Amino acid sequence: MTPPAAIAHIIIVGGGTAGWMSANLLMQQWGGLGCRVTLIESSEIATIGVGEGSTPYLREFFRRLGLAESEWMPACNATYKCGIEFPQWTTQPGFESYVHPFFNQDDLSLGTRFFTQACLRRRGSAADANPQDFFIAAELARQRKAPFYLPRADGRTSPPTDYAYHFDAGLLGQFLKSHALKLGVTHRIGTVAEVLRQENGDISGLRLNGSDEVLTGSLFIDCSGFQGLLINQALGVPFESFADNLFNDRAIAMPTALDESQDIPSQTRSTALSHGWAWQIPLTNRFGNGYVYASAFVSAEEAEQELREHLGPAAHDSEARHLKMRVGQVSEHWRHNCLAIGLSQGFIEPLEATALMLIQFSLDHFIAALEHAHFGRAGQAGFNARIRQMFEGVRDYVVGHYQLNSRDDTEYWRANLANRNISARLGSILEVWDCGADFEAELTRHGEALMYIRPSWYCLLAGMGRFPGGLQPAPPSGLISSAQARSALAAKAGEFWGHRAYLQQHAAADTQPR
Repeated sequence: MTPPAAIAHIIIVGGGTAGWMSANLLMQQWGGLGCRVTLIESSEIATIGVGEGSTPYLREFFRRLGLAESEWMPACNATYKCGIEFPQWTTQPGFESYVHPFFNQDDLSLGTRFFTQACLRRRGSAADANPQDFFIAAELARQRKAPFYLPRADGRTSPPTDYAYHFDAGLLGQFLKSHALKLGVTHRIGTVAEVLRQENGDISGLRLNGSDEVLTGSLFIDCSGFQGLLINQALGVPFESFADNLFNDRAIAMPTALDESQDIPSQTRSTALSHGWAWQIPLTNRFGNGYVYASAFVSAEEAEQELREHLGPAAHDSEARHLKMRVGQVSEHWRHNCLAIGLSQGFIEPLEATALMLIQFSLDHFIAALEHAHFGRAGQAGFNARIRQMFEGVRDYVVGHYQLNSRDDTEYWRANLANRNISARLGSILEVWDCGADFEAELTRHGEALMYIRPSWYCLLAGMGRFPGGLQPAPPSGLISSAQARSALAAKAGEFWGHRAYLQQHAAADTQPR
């Protein structure tokens, strides 16, 4: 399939991860067909790294580009990610922490029991149902293992479990820039001073500061970050805030050193603090840490102090970087001949590391729309509806964490628990879970609008301890205790590589894109 003939020159405004991901995918897809891609990057505007983690979907991005892990991971201080741990989000006994794992074939037996026991418990039976006790990825994370099997005695190779990545966002942007230039993307340094429009509303060209030259193109990609230079400022597309759903609007980033006496963790930790949550992301050379919080409940100075106390002596000399977040989405992600990608199109706090997934999802659907000749209004409307649905689906899952918290130690957590500004879809999911009705049918009813698959919803609701009190003894037939499940997982995890050892011995020599 080829893009419409009218798409001969694509101009991307803004670099960073969003800009260079866009440049790589579009050039990879259409560069050989004569399409030109130019990226304009300002030396005056710093890029914002919105996180240093991904979902498994990013593996498809590198596969599309033909990039092996050995090629990009060492350049970005990258590590493997088996899931996300959520400590201190609830006070429910036995559920003070849980892990949202990535799901694998190895989970078929214990995972099925988890789903059954979670449903028994939500209907009043005392069955063990914390997801961190039933999935191999959670055990790999506990033991700091990589998601790859050790060599088998018979010489056969076992496939890896599902996984994602941690990486240095700044280095990833630089790596993607280098690769895009190799593909033939044109790189211009400059700051856009004027956006020129046609009578029909399309963008005709861009004038840069200090120059009379006008850069003309047929398609413009807005990767200018929260300022939305093209989509908001030039085209006037409104921004729709999620502030009534998600209170957090600030973040603090702060690096700390790795403990070289221990293996490298293979999970993200998202620990609930007084007015938000703190992330810890392991790289090969350091930890990336930060605090996502709500400025309506705590000052920047107080939040930084709490983060430093949370990190302890490791953060004593660490520099804090304060960031503002615009949480929500634009009302139209594609208007006229302009597509918004990355922070310009919207942002949902990085609790589930979805930033790059949203970028990649949008680009994949845009490419598909153009290649199927859906460049007109009907194509735009369908694309915009799907991307809005994606953002709203991710928002609902993230909001679910706050709706399910049981903390009452600060006004922040009490306000989140009392907040009723949630979607009808999320409200229905919670209601069906609570009343013991058919949860499978409820998830099926919402279909792809949920964005998150069935096991993820079970892990969220069960992991946060969303169960009734006064549980009755569960029927013993077919049940398994957390201790029994953990014992089986611990034995299975012994078949996997240690994280640091795999990174040192395999990622650097692996030649196959994953």
